Amino acid sequence: MRRAIGNSEKPRLCVYRSNHHIYAQIVDDSKGLTIACSSSLAPKIVSKKFKNPMERAKEVGKELSAAAVKKKVNKVVFDRRGYKYHGQIKMLAEGAREGGLKF
Repeated sequence: MRRAIGNSEKPRLCVYRSNHHIYAQIVDDSKGLTIACSSSLAPKIVSKKFKNPMERAKEVGKELSAAAVKKKVNKVVFDRRGYKYHGQIKMLAEGAREGGLKF
């Protein structure tokens, strides 16, 4: 299994999904810095009432991409950490793409 590694030009978008929440962060592995992060526990996302976890994951992706674009990050490497590309992981990726990130 290959490991996704990010650098200054293309940082890594790392995703973690628990039973109740989803977390995402953009990391520059060469410097060891977190550039941007978002989760379903963020105040902007908690205040909105979502019907299902898919909508919430998409909003997390949009929030993450908005924070990344502010810091002039447009291209990332998607690290889904072994999760299948469907459901919440797919919706988070689509939300990040809508926000302006390119994988």
